[in-house]
Amino acid sequence: MRYFPVFIDTKAMQVLVVGAGEVAARKLELILKSDASVTVVAPWMCDTVKAYANNPRVTLVKRAFVDDDLIDKAMVFVATSDGVVNEYVHDQARAREVLVNVVDNTPLCQFITPSIIDRSPIVVAMSSGGVAPVLLRYLRQKLETVIPGNIARLGSFSEKFREKVKATLSGVTARRYFWEDILDGDIAEMVEKGQDDKAQKAFLEALDAAKEEKKTQGQVYLVGAGPGDPDLLTFRALRLMQKADVVVYDRLVSPAILELVRRDAEKIYVGKAKSNHTLPQEQINSLMVEEAKKGNRVVRLKGGDPFIFGRGGEEIEELITANIDFQVVPGITAASGASTYAGIPLTHRDHAQSVTFATGHLKDGTIDLNWPALAQQGQTLVFYMGLTGLPIICEKLIEHGLNADTPIALVQEATRDAQKVVTGTLATINDNPQTPLMRPPTLIIVGSVVSLHSKLDWFTTQLN
Repeated sequence: MRYFPVFIDTKAMQVLVVGAGEVAARKLELILKSDASVTVVAPWMCDTVKAYANNPRVTLVKRAFVDDDLIDKAMVFVATSDGVVNEYVHDQARAREVLVNVVDNTPLCQFITPSIIDRSPIVVAMSSGGVAPVLLRYLRQKLETVIPGNIARLGSFSEKFREKVKATLSGVTARRYFWEDILDGDIAEMVEKGQDDKAQKAFLEALDAAKEEKKTQGQVYLVGAGPGDPDLLTFRALRLMQKADVVVYDRLVSPAILELVRRDAEKIYVGKAKSNHTLPQEQINSLMVEEAKKGNRVVRLKGGDPFIFGRGGEEIEELITANIDFQVVPGITAASGASTYAGIPLTHRDHAQSVTFATGHLKDGTIDLNWPALAQQGQTLVFYMGLTGLPIICEKLIEHGLNADTPIALVQEATRDAQKVVTGTLATINDNPQTPLMRPPTLIIVGSVVSLHSKLDWFTTQLN
């Protein structure tokens, strides 16, 4: 992150704008949305700038820039059409340690102005570092449609009662829970509709109730993080991740998804690989119970779906025993993500009329499965955690009736940019020189649907 985003207090700030054409006028208009006072210096001024002559926070100076114009200035925007002048003002500002922005010349910008969504006191600022302005405008348009125009009322309402809540409720966690309940509930809707008296009465009643309430026990959310691509998260998963006090996550949760977790949440890694458990499952269960009893909102973030080879059932059994409230948020399971992004439909009228999910690694470390049931025509098989046992899987499926020419695919890091797909048959896959290079997480797909991969492999085509 080259540009560090900050919001600067503009009360009593003096800003200088050098130049007075239409470009400078746009900067002047932007600055005047703050509390700053502005001095504009230029030998010639466009009509848009001249229109601010009577604004008490604007001083127009019709002459060329001189060094003393920088005295007592905290920030300067340089927007003349003369590159030599722009560079000179930049150098003088830097020498005097005045923040400087030379418009449309990123190398000469000590700071850059973001794209702003203004719902004061709620302000959203975005930047691309000057490298993708069109994309930035696109994102801003999207956000403008999502953020209600009357959200400003809610911001002002929150500001009005912030100190009262702080004085009434001790502890950051208690205050955050209270505000989240307010913002998610009927009171927020009253404020947005302009029902201020009704909202204030309900707010004060809720605050009194919160003051008398003892510290409540927390809650656990088992959240499916999907196969890796953060765009495949559910809205509910994202909302809970951004509210969590503690996030307990495993090895299959991608770094891009972890970036979406609330910044000040405690993140506890409990990743498990074959014969290498950071925490045994029993300790993970105990950890969730302990954190919930402390009053924390705990998100157990699991790759894929919690109830498909994610041990979600084992974990909620422990929560039920400990009388801990919980919810389960499903995610896109690895089988769906891997097959879709590899261009391998799990079902197809010409190839497979059913699909079976199986684990290649049982609780006791074996892969002693119901092979006769798995080795059936007209179905697709998906093996989770089966990479180490791949030779046994192929051998057993052939032994119990599947043709040795049955197509098979290995999909590594599905849905991510590093996704890799290796195909073959039950008879040849283990001899493929790429197979020994595959690493977890890798899913195994068996069935004639795999023959469609070369034709339907849309994701690799997009990457290339």
